Amino acid sequence: MDDHTGLGAAEDLAGFLRTRRSRVDPAAVGIPTDSRRRVAGLRREEVAHLSGVSVDYYVRLEQGRATQPSEQVLDALARVLGLDETEREHLYRLARQRRRRAKAPAGRIRPELLRVLDLVTGAPALIMDHRLDVRAGNRLAELLHGRPAEGLNTARHIFLEEAERGLYADWEQCTLDVVGHLRLSAGQYPDDPRLASLIGELAMGSERFRRLWARADVRARTHGRKAYRHPLVGLLELHQENFALPDAPGMELIVLSAPAGSPTEDGLRLLAGLSADGGEVRRARPAANDRRTAGS
Repeated sequence: MDDHTGLGAAEDLAGFLRTRRSRVDPAAVGIPTDSRRRVAGLRREEVAHLSGVSVDYYVRLEQGRATQPSEQVLDALARVLGLDETEREHLYRLARQRRRRAKAPAGRIRPELLRVLDLVTGAPALIMDHRLDVRAGNRLAELLHGRPAEGLNTARHIFLEEAERGLYADWEQCTLDVVGHLRLSAGQYPDDPRLASLIGELAMGSERFRRLWARADVRARTHGRKAYRHPLVGLLELHQENFALPDAPGMELIVLSAPAGSPTEDGLRLLAGLSADGGEVRRARPAANDRRTAGS
């Protein structure tokens, strides 16, 4: 898929700068505006002036013709464009892509981690990789999603499986989080063909995904509210915590908990006593090819 469509797996530095420039309010950086202004956000020459670089150099950055900008230039651009910490790290990562391109992480999951999932009995828990593939999940996570964990990709689940959309009480927010996460992953692993294929599949199948992807927003969600409307037990207002696995880059342990004594805790307890489709949902283990590698 051509990166110039805005739907490529790895967002380049030029495209990211263009989208961030368009969202800056000129008045907020001291530039007077009037009704004749037709540009959304800042003009290229305005970004260059405020950043202390030449107009020609900045234009070459946005055209993808200037490579390896210095740390000082990146710091200045991040300041002028009002980037938050996540966006700033993404900017630096994109600028370094030509120098060092990270390989997609291996997919091996240690048996000890699977035992940890088994020990979490009162909350849905799962292990997810940078592509949002669920690599393993405990029984309650499978009952929450109504299916085995193996083979579940939460991006596909949210964007492409229309019958499942009602499961997510905050569906629109979930779509923002998913796209922002995949943007970060595309910047970290620009040479991951499976990630590129997933993004292409989502772009072909979802108009909302295409619109959100074109915005080039990046998000790093490490904790927060996650609400589900489960068909059997109703609304579950959970708190999500993401724990990065230090010896498995790109993978996280995710735990969805409920406050003690809350209706959601009661709902999880009820859900734990149920089976899916009238039978036991089998405990998913990583597929054989996933145990070997996720980068092929």
